[in-house]
Amino acid sequence: MQTLQVALPQRHYPIHIGPGVMDDASLLAPHIAGRQVMIVTNDAVAAWYLERLKATLAGYELAEVVLPDGEAAKTLDHVELIWDALLAAGFNRRATLIALGGGVVGDMTGFAAACYQRGVGFIQIPTTLLAQVDASVGGKTGVNHPRGKNMIGAFHQPRAVIVDTDTLATLPARELSAGLAEVIKYGLIHDIAFLDWLEVNMAALRRLETGPLSEAIRRSCEIKADIVVEDETEQGIRAHLNLGHTFGHAIETAMGYGSWLHGEAVGAGMVMAAGLSQRLGWIDEASFERVERVVEAAGLPRHMPSAINADRFLSLMHLDKKVFDARLRLILLKPLGQACITDEVGESAVRELLEGWPRR
Repeated sequence: MQTLQVALPQRHYPIHIGPGVMDDASLLAPHIAGRQVMIVTNDAVAAWYLERLKATLAGYELAEVVLPDGEAAKTLDHVELIWDALLAAGFNRRATLIALGGGVVGDMTGFAAACYQRGVGFIQIPTTLLAQVDASVGGKTGVNHPRGKNMIGAFHQPRAVIVDTDTLATLPARELSAGLAEVIKYGLIHDIAFLDWLEVNMAALRRLETGPLSEAIRRSCEIKADIVVEDETEQGIRAHLNLGHTFGHAIETAMGYGSWLHGEAVGAGMVMAAGLSQRLGWIDEASFERVERVVEAAGLPRHMPSAINADRFLSLMHLDKKVFDARLRLILLKPLGQACITDEVGESAVRELLEGWPRR
């Protein structure tokens, strides 16, 4: 097991990474305030891991909520099911919620915890690669709205993150690739040496080789934790973590949540962000092609859906949370290995990129 710390100014919390850590009650106990524990999961994950986690938590007053699987379930209606269950069970302000699942479960559980009795504690036990390297760390919680992704939510940090690498053995290949998008992101925005390592080890990662997977998770969490500590509520550098997301969220919203996995949309969005960076002269052609290759090597798309025209795409990009005063704020590469935030790119340049981008 490896342990990292997210050392925020007001408090810190651990990220425990390793095989079988879900079974270690001693890792959970210090972060459970009272005796009441609500496990929130989805029907796909429950079949694999719910009883196993309940065994680890034997002795607590347990309740559970099993939600539908998928991004389409990330709604206020489903968060209300969590609140309903907490109230029905008579859970108090010392209750602890545990998110057992991917990013959707983690986001909804964290948001429910942030709001229930004005805030109770929660623990993340992420079971997908995307959640393990990104969504479970940093305290962003919330739900989607039909008009935009993640538009309703709160910052609410977990008390601990328990990354059991054994859970990746049951992860479908498509979900694994989706998680690799967020891993690649860290190399593109922050650590060119990590990008070098990913290019060499991508095939091993897709084969679920334990050593490379553990290293990819560890380094990704380390980078995410450092950035969150510097900018917890995304007033500056934390926005770098959204490379590709303005483009990707537009794809997800236009196509219907769940049609494209989040990581698939981000993968395509990162290539689009790199393409715009090249057009601006901030990275060269070789760097752009390198981004294309590593995204494709992860099994991710680089195209945009043929169903979305440039007008629709731009209108959805304007719903992004980084938009201020109707100006697009984009995360681009300047150069490869470093990100920048800019609102100086004209809409005509973005439209030109979208109109000429390959479609499927």
